[in-house]
Amino acid sequence: MSFSVKSHDDFLLYWPAELYTAVPSRPFFPRGFLWDEGFHQLLIWRWDLHISLDIVGHWLDLINIDGWIPREQILGAEALSKVPAEFVLQHSSNGNPPTLFLVLRDLVNGIKKNKFTASESNDIISFLQQAFVRLEAWFQWFNTTQLGKDVGSYYWHGRDNLTIRELNPKTLSSGLDDYPRASHPTEDERHLDLRCWMLLAADCMNSVAELIWKENKPEKDYSSTSNLLSDFDTLNQMHFDHASGAYFDFGNHTEKVRLSWKENMIGNNYVNRELVREVLERPELKLVPHVGYVSLFPFMTRIIPSESWILEKQLDLISNRSILWTNYGLRSLAKTSSMYMKRNTEHDAPYWRGPIWMNMNYMILSSLRHYSLENGPYRDKARAIYEELRDNLIRNVVQNYHQTGFLWEQYDQKQGKGKGARVFTGWTSLVLLIMAEAYNEM
Repeated sequence: MSFSVKSHDDFLLYWPAELYTAVPSRPFFPRGFLWDEGFHQLLIWRWDLHISLDIVGHWLDLINIDGWIPREQILGAEALSKVPAEFVLQHSSNGNPPTLFLVLRDLVNGIKKNKFTASESNDIISFLQQAFVRLEAWFQWFNTTQLGKDVGSYYWHGRDNLTIRELNPKTLSSGLDDYPRASHPTEDERHLDLRCWMLLAADCMNSVAELIWKENKPEKDYSSTSNLLSDFDTLNQMHFDHASGAYFDFGNHTEKVRLSWKENMIGNNYVNRELVREVLERPELKLVPHVGYVSLFPFMTRIIPSESWILEKQLDLISNRSILWTNYGLRSLAKTSSMYMKRNTEHDAPYWRGPIWMNMNYMILSSLRHYSLENGPYRDKARAIYEELRDNLIRNVVQNYHQTGFLWEQYDQKQGKGKGARVFTGWTSLVLLIMAEAYNEM
């Protein structure tokens, strides 16, 4: 069951629903995850277009009157039995990456490039015409509720600014869970990945509108939002650090935070001890200096011009063994980060703080290939990195499969061993598209 929230203390049961969807792992995650599903559909539409359209339609049918879709669909007793209580209640102020636009963009581009039969193209256009009102509502929900203080900025809602037990307050709504953000959550935050997801959404909405409404186009102008978010100078002013050559989040931050053991006493009696957060200096508004997957979102969304020196900086970060590069794929957080492989609480092992994830590696590979085909001074460098990274990912996944019989949720950055949930035939299956060199297009 999924839940919507009306106020801080008044939780309402989400309406009875059914969902036709893929799941990340049948034994471990037997429920729909919104941000996983966009990656799943990159595979499924190539296998059966109509199943993919049906699945996307089911997800869009779960939208509420405000345009919000819950990030997890916990439907039925089996799914509920697998979910920790803290994840069951979902707040309607919190989103999840709108990755369904990845597959919609693929379908629109496929029509433009005549990759479909006439019948298939007509079916896609008919689906988009029916789905458009829901897509508009979903986009508008993001573009109003997740706006930051500065024009063209966004931030993920749902971070706990009162926690005393987390080293860095989690950002579950981003899908990247414990990836380090600003140490002290505020409304001043600017989240780089969400800004780039919104560029994808605005660009896709504009393309869909042009495709299905050749006449009597809707009044909303998505191209203006797309142009704003793709402006390279504005992006750099908000998120680029010249010293490191990297892109970062912005927020109220200090690096001097740690977890320390605290002994709890009642009178003179020892009760227990726990790890609690200790802040050693006052935070200030600044770029959050953690290189990792989030830093590469402008590269993944191809905002960086092919002739820019900043592109070479991104290629250097990707290929640097002391930062992101491993023989098994790109790690989620740089070895140089103060949060690298740090536990977030006494009980929470690092999740997006080092291990290798296939969905992000797929998107990075997609852009490496793009830049390797673009005219520019760095195309040969992009091509060499692309070929080696692709080989590393394929080799490691295949080797693990031969050794264990499974695809895994994530892979260890030191030895390449599968980690997390096994039978993870969700987005780890993107390795098939990597083998086929079938990438998402912009």
